Amino acid sequence: MIEYRHQIAGETITVHVPETPADLQEFRGWLDRARRRGPVAVDTETTGLNIYGPSFRLRTVQFGDARDAWVILYERGGYHAAYARDALLRCREILIHNAAYDWLVLDRCAGIPLEELAPRTTDSRILAMLHDPRQPQEGGIGTALKPLSARWVDPSAPDTQNGLTKVFNSLGFTKETGWANIELTHPTFLLYAGLDVILTARLVPILRAELHRLGVPARLVEYEHHIARLCSTMQRAGLLVDQDYAQQLARRLAKEAEKYAAVAARYGVVKIGSPDQVAEALLALGEILTERTKTGALKTDKAVLLPMADLDRDWQRIGAREPSALADAVLRGKRAVKWGKTYAEGFMAKLSAEGRIHPAVSSLAARTGRMSVTDGLHQLPSSDWEIRRAILAEPGHVMISTDFQAIEMRVLAALADVKGMKSGFLSGGEKFDIHAYTARLIKGDAATPKDRKVFKGAGFGKVYGGGITTISRQTGASEAEIAQAVAAYDRAFPEIRRASRRWQREAFQNGMVYISAVGRRLPLDRDRSYAVVNYACQSVARDVLGQAMLNVEAAGLLEYCRLPIHDEFLASAPREDAEEIAREFERCMTWDLYGVPIVAEAEIGGRSWGSLYGADY
Repeated sequence: MIEYRHQIAGETITVHVPETPADLQEFRGWLDRARRRGPVAVDTETTGLNIYGPSFRLRTVQFGDARDAWVILYERGGYHAAYARDALLRCREILIHNAAYDWLVLDRCAGIPLEELAPRTTDSRILAMLHDPRQPQEGGIGTALKPLSARWVDPSAPDTQNGLTKVFNSLGFTKETGWANIELTHPTFLLYAGLDVILTARLVPILRAELHRLGVPARLVEYEHHIARLCSTMQRAGLLVDQDYAQQLARRLAKEAEKYAAVAARYGVVKIGSPDQVAEALLALGEILTERTKTGALKTDKAVLLPMADLDRDWQRIGAREPSALADAVLRGKRAVKWGKTYAEGFMAKLSAEGRIHPAVSSLAARTGRMSVTDGLHQLPSSDWEIRRAILAEPGHVMISTDFQAIEMRVLAALADVKGMKSGFLSGGEKFDIHAYTARLIKGDAATPKDRKVFKGAGFGKVYGGGITTISRQTGASEAEIAQAVAAYDRAFPEIRRASRRWQREAFQNGMVYISAVGRRLPLDRDRSYAVVNYACQSVARDVLGQAMLNVEAAGLLEYCRLPIHDEFLASAPREDAEEIAREFERCMTWDLYGVPIVAEAEIGGRSWGSLYGADY
């Protein structure tokens, strides 16, 4: 038996590493005692993060409580692997930090389905997010285990990962390659593995007590664990990639990047990724640049360049000015490079043996609880079909996309009890257009498509917190026009401003924390308390999606689900059953929210995701 001693919060803890069958039998005796006392913390160490990559391996499985950790050398196989699997099945309650990852590791490598582990798991990362969802750059602790442990368990809790990285480097490995190549019994590696379960075992009861003190509902904690399980199930299913198409797309995007780089070079921009070169060339062409970065450099990011190229966020022409050829070339050139590397090449680099990618769906990503999806799939323009064309339904299946209709505005109307909006949503039917309705309400029957766009911008400004300048850029209208539209919006729907003031007062009285409709704690920044409308709406919109996910599972549709993207559910369904399944998705995503109908519309496409956006396959 290898053993290490360490100090945590003034107490001596022990990390045990069984080497012989007798050692493993001693581990089993400890486990029987520990699981009778309460939950057992579990963790894994692996060769990397790409769970479904061909060379991915499970190296160790750790079990622990507040004073003892047991590092089982799973990679050795035989008795070691058998004892680890048996222990996982015998634990009635499990504590894991970032459970979604370990569920899938153990599902794939140890043959223990996440459906078996998830109902018995408490995730300390979820507890931390429900306590304070802010990341360090936002003034919070974040959700990494070591900073949380330093805050709640022991200020001197060691960040053994930094020490491990130094060991990797000393052995000639990088931070990425070291996990797979370090000797399985290296002392720093084993100490790192063991400390994590002890810290998790100590952290969970502290966070549970904090949530109870703050009045966070137990049902919200349970709900978030269900959502995490559903997201992990979709990650496990993965997305089938059209490999021939992805390779062709990579070549085409490389040529496109070269073409736009050549256009930019004619204006003196040799490197389109250089903000200084782009700014200098734009100024020489007479463009006006006023915004600066924190370091004082002129901004030439997407938000600045899109209006110069006369493009909105969906890359559609606004019609507000003569497009800048340089801004257009820089935007399109950078996009071609990003799309080529992140998507076309990225998909091929991350393929599993079955020809799939497995994007991780983070169920709690933003301060508001909004989800995110890796591999760039959350940042795709809403009108794009080229990248989505690379993602396929299963053989004999078609893609179905079910999308909430105007969910942000419906949530705003419901939460703020906006009478005018609610009246429109109730009488307008499923195809109701809130932005056209608003334009007619304010401008009369003479309202134009441009009016609709302007008032849409004003409405989203309320939901997303965009200012006059931002809305002006997005719509192509002048700042004076936007200012008038926002003022008219406030007169038409006065409940929004009243709700904002009320929510800000409530937050001030609660230590600058707004409590959402489901009991979620949403910390506000003192200099941006007006963002409470954004936080309230985004949080509830996310929970509407979460409830839809639960409804979808209850209806037996989870096996068809592939991704939740923003306010959309992507599914792969048998062609012959597609219409019936689409109707079921719509039913699961339709209900009443404080008197406002929440409705969804399902669209049946062809074999590829891109077919729902204009692709011909």
